[in-house]
Amino acid sequence: MDSDEICRQAAVTGTPLIVITGGEPYLQWHLGLKELERRLLNNGYELQYETSGKILIPENSKGYKVCSPKFLKNHWHFDERNIDRADEFKFVFSGDGERIKDFVQKHGISATRVWIMPLGAYRTEQLDLMSATWEFCIKNRFNFTPRLHTLAFDNKKGI
Repeated sequence: MDSDEICRQAAVTGTPLIVITGGEPYLQWHLGLKELERRLLNNGYELQYETSGKILIPENSKGYKVCSPKFLKNHWHFDERNIDRADEFKFVFSGDGERIKDFVQKHGISATRVWIMPLGAYRTEQLDLMSATWEFCIKNRFNFTPRLHTLAFDNKKGI
């Protein structure tokens, strides 16, 4: 879908907020994403990016950037230069939050910029971890966020 089609679709929905996610959006920055951002912002939309932060967030990106670093194969896949480029950080809690706490402390990220959600693609998984996630957030002064789409629709596709 090109930027003309995306702008047309956005106009049809009437939504004031556009969230760009899926894969790593900033891999597309010089392939049209930069131009799409400019057009959407010029048309009055709010723009948010969901990124893992594994590649450098462009310094001139004007959208709101939510970074969800991934801990895979025993290390964080994250470009540390993104600490000051991300607006917020979102982590998935799987029962042990020590790695999350270590990451936040190592990088001096304010707890007000940290959001924690329970791991799980199914409603039952979310509910099973919800109280432990909540307690972890209270203890560390992090923000709690459920996966509302999962709680409301379980793992239904196309939502």
